[in-house]
Amino acid sequence: MQELELKQEAEIEIRDLLGIGMSLVVLVIGLAYGLDVTGDVRDDMTENSAEYNATVDGITAVSKITEKLPTVAIVIMAAVIIGILIRYLWGAYSNNM
Repeated sequence: MQELELKQEAEIEIRDLLGIGMSLVVLVIGLAYGLDVTGDVRDDMTENSAEYNATVDGITAVSKITEKLPTVAIVIMAAVIIGILIRYLWGAYSNNM
């Protein structure tokens, strides 16, 4: 018996950029408000207590995520540009074979 092999492909097109961009904006806003709330909670805690240290660690962790957002945006843009180029080149040169 032959096994059926399912193949899935993901495509990103220019029209998808708005949704991707808005998702990135919502992510940034969510992280910024999360940091603001966590900072406010930290300020209400006794310094060097377990609760205070937990909020400091949380702020540090979230800020490390926000440091990676420019890289995420560049990777998304590069993927879209490479996808457009491949689709164009495939269409331009596949008919000439």
